[in-house]
Amino acid sequence: MKTRRDFLKSTVLGAGALSLTPYFNAFGAAPAASGFPKRFVFIRKSNGERPLEVALPTFSAKDKALDEKKQPLEVDLRGHELPVWLRALDKHKANLGILQGLSCMMSENGHYSYSSIMGAYKSNRNSLSGIKRATIDFELAKLFPSPFGHVELSLTGDYSKYRTGIVSGYSASGPHQRNYCYADPQTAFNELFRAVTNPGAVDSDNAMLSFLENDESFKERILQGYEKQKLSSHITSIEAIQARNLKLSKMAGSIARHIPKLGKIHADGGLNASSPEKQDAMTDILIAALITGLTNVVTYTIDELSTPVRGLPGNEADRISIHAIGHNESYGGVPADKIRENIRIGHMQQVARIVERLKAEPEGKGTMFDNTMIMYFPEGGETHHGHGTEAPFVILAGNNCKLNLAGRYIRLPFHATEGHKTIGNWYTTLLNAHGNPIKHYGDLDLEMARKKLDQAGAIRQFIA
Repeated sequence: MKTRRDFLKSTVLGAGALSLTPYFNAFGAAPAASGFPKRFVFIRKSNGERPLEVALPTFSAKDKALDEKKQPLEVDLRGHELPVWLRALDKHKANLGILQGLSCMMSENGHYSYSSIMGAYKSNRNSLSGIKRATIDFELAKLFPSPFGHVELSLTGDYSKYRTGIVSGYSASGPHQRNYCYADPQTAFNELFRAVTNPGAVDSDNAMLSFLENDESFKERILQGYEKQKLSSHITSIEAIQARNLKLSKMAGSIARHIPKLGKIHADGGLNASSPEKQDAMTDILIAALITGLTNVVTYTIDELSTPVRGLPGNEADRISIHAIGHNESYGGVPADKIRENIRIGHMQQVARIVERLKAEPEGKGTMFDNTMIMYFPEGGETHHGHGTEAPFVILAGNNCKLNLAGRYIRLPFHATEGHKTIGNWYTTLLNAHGNPIKHYGDLDLEMARKKLDQAGAIRQFIA
């Protein structure tokens, strides 16, 4: 019988594999010059983000007209009301930036973006061959190394139930390399905090290795056909995982002070937990992973079209299909638009919890939030069947973040017009501001290229 060790040593981990490399490259890297790393939280949402729902309800008549015509606009958030669904962030307006007008036409649009929305490329749906480069979260994780390098969480499913365990993720550590993610709070807890909860853990009970060994379809994909040609040549062994765990054990005291407590409802993967309960637990995991220093970059797919929504306030007894409400289906007499708003309200409550918890954690002369950015954005553009002409971003940025957009509502020039910016420009801005001088991250927009419009580089006005 083949053991897990045999399986790992005989299997080339790469294109189809769950990338483990960042785990091991992170140790020994130089700390940030300030002594404190910058942190980034990417929160992906499904069903698009309709720009009018992000607009300020207290615009002047002139500003409202400019916004609706998608003309450039900049408004100070002070003195303005936020849309209802954003009001959990009222106390944090000084750190809030609402960025309208970015396009994402070079990524996949429609129902799913897979890896492409964070890599700014066409991914050929979910094929490994279509993963063109490391996604932006992995690029930022390289700049601010940590024991886990990068952590991916997701609350996704198949209409009737959530995925559980360790499953294929949406981020990518390099060309043809799909990341893995933790699909339920208990699994994330077990794996991230095992240095405290199970310090003697070895490969025999490691969920990640169990996933690699037992997923037969996964093995078939990486062992035959065209995808095999795309595999990288490195082999990640159980000994490397044990080495990482040994180093994590030295952090056990610090981790123990901040370890989250999960309710019993999550013990079996949370199959009976409501959506708000799952989100609360996953937010606790995310916050603890940042505060303990296990990671500086988290990507959180808070829902996708197949995620079943249960226990939503106003529809507590319903099992809501996000896809169905995208096609204007109502539940329990509540119209689809109101359900969509209630889902977003729940999302913003989680964002507010992250901000408030990090603001309460001292760091240097300020707080951990001072060195943190949180980005909430649609995975598929501006609506349920997104075209990619717009991808609104809601951004929370601490005082030490090297970007200049907090406290403002900003609408950039519309797609394929002079001065327009893409998600590639936005990601280039993030990288340039934090130490990566790349000329341009991501693919170029074909319509912008056809019109010979300048589209390469960072958004200079945003770099402080």
